[in-house]
Amino acid sequence: MSNESESEETAQDAAEETEEQAEAEGLQHGDFIELDYTARTVEGGDLVDTTDPEVAEEEGVGEDQEFGPRTIVLGEGHVFDAVEEDIVGSEVGDTGTVTVPAVDAFGEFDDEEVRTISADRIPEDDRYPGAHVDIDGEHGHINTIIGGRARVDFNHPLAGEDIEYDWEVLSEVEDREQRASALLDVFLDMDLDVWFETDTVEEEQLVEDDDDEEDEESEPEYETVEVEKETLYIEATPQLTMNQQWMMGKQQIAQQLTNLLDIDRIIVQEELGGGMGMMGGMGGMMGGMGGAEGAELEEALEDEDIDAEEIVDELEGAEE
Repeated sequence: MSNESESEETAQDAAEETEEQAEAEGLQHGDFIELDYTARTVEGGDLVDTTDPEVAEEEGVGEDQEFGPRTIVLGEGHVFDAVEEDIVGSEVGDTGTVTVPAVDAFGEFDDEEVRTISADRIPEDDRYPGAHVDIDGEHGHINTIIGGRARVDFNHPLAGEDIEYDWEVLSEVEDREQRASALLDVFLDMDLDVWFETDTVEEEQLVEDDDDEEDEESEPEYETVEVEKETLYIEATPQLTMNQQWMMGKQQIAQQLTNLLDIDRIIVQEELGGGMGMMGGMGGMMGGMGGAEGAELEEALEDEDIDAEEIVDELEGAEE
């Protein structure tokens, strides 16, 4: 066979593969779905996780939790890979059962992760078998404690367990605000108010030089243009401000939201004294105590017959 024939065959195979991918039926990576599931250990049937409130009530778990369907994005690791791959290609209303081997779930049990440490390293109130402890950044539970020595297991509590998932696809999520809320719930375990707007903003853009020859000495020229930005607004709350995952990973969360929701930027917005202020950090805008609050302050000074400019002059004179 000639090289030309081989090239034609390779091109034909590639075209057929592309066509097959385009014609792929059912749910695919990137789809947002509403999922119900219950996960149990294969060996003992112990409950690992569930979205079903009836199952949770029967098992007597999560009395302070709310149980309900979970929105996930296929291909983003929101559930174990084996579960995702079992769902891919299915349709809304389909159900299935898949077993996730221990190595792909919570890891194999490692005997070396069971270590003996001094009991003095454990808080006095936690010195009993079964207590969960954190030692040097590692989480474990106490197997035994005798005298001044404790035997601590640093394996995950479910290490070595195969997990069986029963799942059902309830719906495909198309609403953008529901998608955004679901992602924030996945990232932060918080229910936040969100909305989308298309904003027109001014932006500096580099002016392209029509000349073929580049002048290395010339300064780049910019022009101000108006562009439309598809923006996700998130209402700030005290709980969000204090959320550790948010404080440590807001840039990464922002990048994931931007990619998955196909938007230009994110603005976190909080209400200040009856007016709306902007709080940035994720492609957003940083605001201060301006606007309505500044106007109220000026009115208050006028009511008291106080000249704001005189106050400023006095302060500057005191600094000198």
